[in-house]
Amino acid sequence: MKKIAFLALVCFLMASTALFAAGRRDREFPSRTITIICPFAAGGGTDAIARAIAAVAEAELGVSIVVDNRTGGAGAIGHTAIMHAPADGYTLGIITWELNSLPHMGLIPFTFEDMDPFLLLNSEAAALTVHANSPFQTVADFVEHALANPGSLSVGNSGTGAVWHVAAGLLEVETGIQLTHVGFDGAAPAVTSLAGGHIDAVTVSLAEVRAQVDAGNVRVLGIMDTQRSSMSPEIPTFIEQGFNVVTSTWRGLALPRGVDPEVRQALVNAFTAAMNNPAFATHMANLNLELTPMAATEFVTFLRGNKDGIGITMNALGLTN
Repeated sequence: MKKIAFLALVCFLMASTALFAAGRRDREFPSRTITIICPFAAGGGTDAIARAIAAVAEAELGVSIVVDNRTGGAGAIGHTAIMHAPADGYTLGIITWELNSLPHMGLIPFTFEDMDPFLLLNSEAAALTVHANSPFQTVADFVEHALANPGSLSVGNSGTGAVWHVAAGLLEVETGIQLTHVGFDGAAPAVTSLAGGHIDAVTVSLAEVRAQVDAGNVRVLGIMDTQRSSMSPEIPTFIEQGFNVVTSTWRGLALPRGVDPEVRQALVNAFTAAMNNPAFATHMANLNLELTPMAATEFVTFLRGNKDGIGITMNALGLTN
């Protein structure tokens, strides 16, 4: 009788151990698909980076990673979705320059401090691009025409108050020209509209116009940076052409606040490893995108200064609320 009771106890303990182990495995992170929310349309630079880092990070995490484009409001809809995502580690987002501009416009009631930014991936200068058949060959040609014909040139951007809108606004301030701004839900549709001859120019990044440049549909007049791009060294800067116009965007990764520290660290480790993977560098080079890595502490410091600087610029442009 004692022997039977002993065997029953052993069986019970073995079953309990198995159930505990199974339960623990069920709780291991990650055990299902992870989502990266992208605030801008598929085909643009932000979307391209999100998909590139997702493709490499999948191998680090051992699960699929999908990109969910939540467009609209110059990034307001997507950034809001990131902030309000469940804090379980299965949803993160690619945050952009607009996270620091939208609060100044009163378009979102939160800032980067209401999220958990953990990795800067990229920064890109704006570039002035026109249709291949445009009569403008230089930035000076474009500015001269705009000065003589105020409001006659339409310039597409990635949304009202978004970085590429501010880039065109900065060009107006520095040169005294007046442009007609046309907002889109991301750079990709703006570039498509330019290639179709529906607008006169865009002020998006080089990477976002590269495919249309290579196809012979559009032409870049200049880049708004202090030096030429290593990806496209043949394109002169605005400064070289006599115009002191310098502005750029940035993209990084963030979680909603409140993610379990162990889960958060697993994601930080995985995406940092992915960023340092040569495969990701190759992805970025193929996309003509600059890789500018920055870890959490430095990234947050950068964001704080960037937010203050954007506020000053947008106030000068009359874009603050």
